[in-house]
Amino acid sequence: MRLPRRLDPSDHATLVEHLDELRARLIISLAAIAAAFGVSYAFRGSIMDALKRPLRDTQIPDVTTFSVAEPFMTSFMVSLYAAVCVALPIIVYQVWSFLAPAFEEKDQKIVSRCVLAATFLFVGGVLFSYFIVLPSATPFLVGFDSDQYDIQLRARDYYSFVGLTSIATGVVFEIPVILLGLVRIGVLSADKLRRSRRIGIVICVAIAAALPGVDPVTTTFQAIPLIVLFEASIRLAGYFEKRWAAQAAAEEAAALESSGAAGTQ
Repeated sequence: MRLPRRLDPSDHATLVEHLDELRARLIISLAAIAAAFGVSYAFRGSIMDALKRPLRDTQIPDVTTFSVAEPFMTSFMVSLYAAVCVALPIIVYQVWSFLAPAFEEKDQKIVSRCVLAATFLFVGGVLFSYFIVLPSATPFLVGFDSDQYDIQLRARDYYSFVGLTSIATGVVFEIPVILLGLVRIGVLSADKLRRSRRIGIVICVAIAAALPGVDPVTTTFQAIPLIVLFEASIRLAGYFEKRWAAQAAAEEAAALESSGAAGTQ
């Protein structure tokens, strides 16, 4: 199959051509997931052992299944989620290549940088969840009132908990990109963020409390990076506001100069 051509903003394409491009990019994305699934399924044992790392400090020897098909379905779903994560860069690139012609060239650069920054922040959030949040939250949650229960962990529920916690932490790490986007379109400003610093800190703590892991230690571990990211967003907003204002002034001056030159001619 011929790879789809990436269109430029000045190119014109019919509806059929857009649909053909969409189909080709979907096929490429699905093929990437299928190839990654083959690898992740082959190494599913290592992946599942890595996901059970937070259980090392608990009294739970292993996760349990309660139905005939659950072992197969659980291993299949874990392998599929791992495959999607591995193929995600290709999927994101295909989505961006399809949507890029709708943006001007200068806007494409801005969006590309935002997507790159969001990707690094999301990966950082997932790693923070895996190495900090889950190892502190899991022993507390599974050991709570352990003398009152015969505690067993269902495999499907445990892997869902790990996945949900990691994704949620990765999403909340997108705070700087979201705030900078709102500043760029004029909804917020660095001055507004500074004046609303206390409200922002309260919101960060509330988000940390809403994430999985309700004990004070885990909530503190989750709240600290959110507050740091919020403070970094305020400083970045102030820096980029000055930069964007300077660029706008330069463009306006260049436009006035060009119009004046055209008028003299």
